[in-house]
Amino acid sequence: MVRFPRNAAFNLGSFLVFLGFVACQPAPPPATEIADLVLTHGKIVTVDEAGTEATALAARDGRIVALGDEEAVQEWIGEGTEVIDLAGRLAIPGFIEGHGHFMGLGDAKIQLDLRSAGSWDDIVAMVETAVTEAEPGQWIRGRGWHQDKWSATPEPNLEGFPLHGGLSAVSPENPVLLTHASGHALFANARAMELAGIDGATADPAGGEILRDAAGSPTGLFRETAQGLIHQARDRDGASQPREQRRMAELAAEESLAKGITSFQDAGSSFEVIELLRGLMQEGFRAPRLWMMVRAANDDLRAHLAPLVEETAEDLQLRVGGIKLSMDGALGARGAWLLEPYSDSPGSTGLNLVPVETARETADIAIESGAQLCIHAIGDRANREVLDLFADAFAAHPEKTDLRWRIEHAQHLHLDDIPRFAELGVIASMQGVHCTSDAPWVPDRLGDQRSEEGAYVWQKLMQSGAVVTNGTDAPVEDVSPVASYYSSVSRLLPDGSRFYPDQRMSRLEALESYTRNVAFAAFEEDLKGTLEVGKLADITVLSKDILTVAEEEIPSAEVVYTIVGGKVLYRGES
Repeated sequence: MVRFPRNAAFNLGSFLVFLGFVACQPAPPPATEIADLVLTHGKIVTVDEAGTEATALAARDGRIVALGDEEAVQEWIGEGTEVIDLAGRLAIPGFIEGHGHFMGLGDAKIQLDLRSAGSWDDIVAMVETAVTEAEPGQWIRGRGWHQDKWSATPEPNLEGFPLHGGLSAVSPENPVLLTHASGHALFANARAMELAGIDGATADPAGGEILRDAAGSPTGLFRETAQGLIHQARDRDGASQPREQRRMAELAAEESLAKGITSFQDAGSSFEVIELLRGLMQEGFRAPRLWMMVRAANDDLRAHLAPLVEETAEDLQLRVGGIKLSMDGALGARGAWLLEPYSDSPGSTGLNLVPVETARETADIAIESGAQLCIHAIGDRANREVLDLFADAFAAHPEKTDLRWRIEHAQHLHLDDIPRFAELGVIASMQGVHCTSDAPWVPDRLGDQRSEEGAYVWQKLMQSGAVVTNGTDAPVEDVSPVASYYSSVSRLLPDGSRFYPDQRMSRLEALESYTRNVAFAAFEEDLKGTLEVGKLADITVLSKDILTVAEEEIPSAEVVYTIVGGKVLYRGES
């Protein structure tokens, strides 16, 4: 009812005009129905079962409330709604990093980036420059070198790896720790080895190796668990401080959001790191959602895991859902555990990092705690051992019918084991970009026949019924989903050849591997992975339509918006 002040002059004509004006205005939606964010005029690919596409979307309180055309979202627009005109750009379910190392991504940004080094001499020169800027005794760290990507084999060398003499000469007072691109080996100088108490008499730890010259002296190369000897020396020296961790988390979050990642599946962190990240999330940390695997000894898992899984089960920002183990090492460092010897090192079949019996105990803990067991396996022997272990655990617990345990990487498989993933319901948690990054030297390690039969066999796995997910293993590779997507659909190498192209994914398969499949692999398919009303409003907007543009244009697609829970956390320049 319209009320006028008492004693006001009553003008019937004016009143009728006023009523007509009111009647012509669209009634605003109730406050509870005003969206926080509306996207219009886009190509919205939902990746749902029906292959639905839309042009507009509305989100409120972190979830999608409307999806369709512009008319479908119009009623949700009100005062306070942010409306973004996509101008025809592609909007997809937010990219989910299926296997990365969140804190490692941040850590890589506060040390020397060795990925672009063309030779060992380049790396020595980078360290020499860093020494001039460092205090005496300060640790110098770097990450990203790979001996198979250098323009020439260093001289002298052992197994293609350099000896520490040249590096030690430019850094006599500064300990140096240079991590291999894979993270499964490192190179140390003389000062670092001195602080670690390592000499020719130091024994190899279980699951690791100190590479030695003909006289038995350490060369500086430490494989797999032997890396811990150097890391422990750095920790004792006080160089690794908790104060660095917040900065590492901030850098990781910034980089992930800039690359369009709305959720990040972290492949192994300690209980301490998880508590740090939970605290940051509770402070309103601007970051992708985190789904985390715990890496800890079995006794610690028994004591602490189950309550943490239960506490975080409904947490939309950080959930602890898995246990991480490493059955073997990496192919590049010849640490992957193989059924037959390496083609370029006939005396070696790689390394088993965690005893199988220890892993069986961990499987029991996973069953008891409700966590998924996620085991790193790269070589065909490691994958077989893990599949056998999973099969035994499933047989012992027939009441557990949907565990979705995972093999992380599953890079090289024996033909006989490929169908077992689908038969057992095991997730193949793979990384498309590893294929094109590793391909130039994979045949050297495995030979042509083994490479063709079992290396990065995405189609063979999918055609057998297995769920294949995607990711980058950052900081091993750039965390960019666009780059890994491109590798998945092209398998194109720098020389213009394609690595067994029959195993390429279609563009839609590759998108599913980065969205709905990864959500399924973490029991999160009801929350994310597709754009549907009721699901989380986690969305990535790209400058180019990676589903339709010419293949060579895919790598140039840029992230325009990264939207988490209906909030724009990253805005690009496109």
